[in-house]
Amino acid sequence: MASQSREDLYTQITDRIVAELEAGTVPWVQPWAEAAAPLGMPANATTGRHYSGINILLLWAAVMDRDFPSQRWLTFRQALERGGNVRKGERGTMVVFADRFVPTCEKERASASGDEPHRIPFLKRFTVFNIAQCEGLPAKLRGEVDRKRHASPFDLIAPRVRALIDASGARVRIGGNYAFYAPQDDLVVVPPPEAFFEPVNWHRTALHELSHWTGHPSRLGRDQRGGFGSASYAREELVAEMAGAFTCASLGIVPTVRHADYLASWLAVLRQDSRAIVRAASAASRAADFLLAFAPEEGGAPSE
Repeated sequence: MASQSREDLYTQITDRIVAELEAGTVPWVQPWAEAAAPLGMPANATTGRHYSGINILLLWAAVMDRDFPSQRWLTFRQALERGGNVRKGERGTMVVFADRFVPTCEKERASASGDEPHRIPFLKRFTVFNIAQCEGLPAKLRGEVDRKRHASPFDLIAPRVRALIDASGARVRIGGNYAFYAPQDDLVVVPPPEAFFEPVNWHRTALHELSHWTGHPSRLGRDQRGGFGSASYAREELVAEMAGAFTCASLGIVPTVRHADYLASWLAVLRQDSRAIVRAASAASRAADFLLAFAPEEGGAPSE
């Protein structure tokens, strides 16, 4: 029964992502100019920790669908612990916690055979509420930075991106007509800035390719052996798309889709494996955190 419940949760999440993609909405790219909430990563209001993985997509979607003015969330109990409460009748938003465990039968098998026990992945659901759904919270939890008054202009963001790239130590070659990462050479290639209609698109592209760069065996060690058109190639591209979006949003750059022509291959992967989007989002969070650790000043934040 528990196993069935876990699969139902994976399927529920995957079906939602697939439906959005089929409708032409990319879950990791949101129309932030139309949003009441500021651009950024969702965070727990009481701990300040950023949510990660699939929870970013779930909470960004809730911010957009329900026009919430904040990217900060807390549980029913956390609201009470801070002297406030969730308003009566408010509907919460589901987030999940992913982990692995070793069943008793597997422990016994491994003990008898001397093998390493196999750990089983699982998801556990939780409910959180946007701070806009609460009342009586302390002012420091309610206060929200005004996106329109305090958003950093791009000419202030661009040096931070350049500094991140330099600090990463990545081999980056500027030139040519195509952007790509060559795993065999551990090399990032990006066309010159003047090849892009908007300067910000050079930075978006560079962060996308650096997201691939994080997957090298000497870093996060993702499978990058698949050729163009393969399922493993589509999975890696899905990770890089989300990682680039998470990194951009963290730095104050509105994310965009870098390779929309891979949509069909992403859908094929998700339809074949209900756990693929959760795995990809988790890998994307790790990649974004890896890159953001090189950002000056406001670098990567801890995640939950």
